Amino acid sequence: MEKYMLSIDQGTTSSRAMIFRQDGTCVASAQEPFEQHFPKPGWVEHDPEDLWRTVCDCIRQALAKANIQRGEIAGIGITNQRETTILWEKNTGRPVYNAIVWQCRRTAPLVEKMKSSDPDFADKILDKTGLVPDAYFSATKIQWILEEVPGLKARAGQGEILFGTVDSWILYRLTGGRSHATDYSNASRTMLFNIVTLSWDQELCTYFHIPMCMLPKAMPGASEFGYVAPGIPGLEAIEGVGIYGILGDQPAALFGQTCFDKGDIKNTYGTGCFTLMNVGEEPIVSKKGLVTSAAWSFNGKTTYALEGSVFNGGSTIQWLRDELKLIDHASDCDVLAETVPDSAGVVLVPAFSGLGAPYWDMYARGAILGLTRGTTKAHIARAALEGIAYQVYDLVSLMQEEAACPITALKVDGGASVSRFMMQFQADILNCDVDRALERETTSQGVSYLAGLYCGYWKDLEELRKLRHCDTLFRSKMSEAERTKLLGTWKKAVSRAAAWEEKES
Repeated sequence: MEKYMLSIDQGTTSSRAMIFRQDGTCVASAQEPFEQHFPKPGWVEHDPEDLWRTVCDCIRQALAKANIQRGEIAGIGITNQRETTILWEKNTGRPVYNAIVWQCRRTAPLVEKMKSSDPDFADKILDKTGLVPDAYFSATKIQWILEEVPGLKARAGQGEILFGTVDSWILYRLTGGRSHATDYSNASRTMLFNIVTLSWDQELCTYFHIPMCMLPKAMPGASEFGYVAPGIPGLEAIEGVGIYGILGDQPAALFGQTCFDKGDIKNTYGTGCFTLMNVGEEPIVSKKGLVTSAAWSFNGKTTYALEGSVFNGGSTIQWLRDELKLIDHASDCDVLAETVPDSAGVVLVPAFSGLGAPYWDMYARGAILGLTRGTTKAHIARAALEGIAYQVYDLVSLMQEEAACPITALKVDGGASVSRFMMQFQADILNCDVDRALERETTSQGVSYLAGLYCGYWKDLEELRKLRHCDTLFRSKMSEAERTKLLGTWKKAVSRAAAWEEKES
């Protein structure tokens, strides 16, 4: 009987299940979107039950497409949108509040208050967690829910309420409440986890008024996390199958891109853009706004990653489609952009929910600059794609400087990487090769690889290296003079979008 690996990818706008065979190819997949909730400006929420429902639906569909029978799945990996925060009742498994999504900015004033009241706050967070204090991460989201839901703080202190990032939530439901755990990569994004000791930090939990009894068990990414419980409708074929791998979406993509060596770097063009560099077994603490996280742990060794995040990547294209109605389909953005030779001086800074690394400006807002009477929707579409690539340039150039490691190629994946125009512009503005993977969903593939290593489905990293294939290699064609001019205009545009919103007192 041929066996397969199943990956569950719970993302920001959709859930996905993929089934991989031993040669690394996908034999079946299913994807389902779910509703986004925006109760106030800058607030983003999901219904946790939607996440669970769509995960189950996708698994059922993928199993049916591949005609999977009981005993044919060797193991399961879970990968997920990180930082998104869910609190639920231990006894019932019911969420006590909507999931607060990583993009949500509601706790920005709380972070600012902590910074102003404690001059050592930022250094303390950076030294212990490798993170820059920001509303992006989970700690202040947990704190906010505990304070806003009546009686919840007392119940949490009594052990009645559990916290988890999305991986923990899916694991808890998938195992019938038997496993409340997470991996180091997800724990690293909470602002509560010490990345040196690889454990929850009591001092930080006290600082944020978060009872440690709420927290999931933190484990290496390749571990025996639990087994699929009986009685989940439609999942009978995977009943009793082990969950052997958990990784946050971006470390999973780094692993799926086979960035196993120090200095290897990738960018995922998803809802946001996420650039990660493998920095080896010793964390590098950034001096200029990048963050450091545990990427994966396998065979007793932990690999760390230096990371920068762009809050709005592919979501910028969605905005053109859904809110501005400039295009009917995401693919139309490429077609429209290529109808003009350049953006005619138009620059789009997609800071809809602030700017991440290296700016960390929670109060920046999106801006379109350089408009003239001759500006068309084609110029705006082109500027949108260029704006995504410029943000990635900011991250890669800073990463190269801080890691003291020259970058000759950027491995890329994610839904928006299908844009040939954007990938070519990325190569041009970076002045390095952009290597697009044949398998775009390297997030799903990566966690499948890690889980498969743990259960012996694949034997070692060298076997996995041979499974990655390049789809297209984009090489730089831009002159240095043009590159310098464009980057100067980009930096000027960012300065105009910066600190647009007034800080709340």
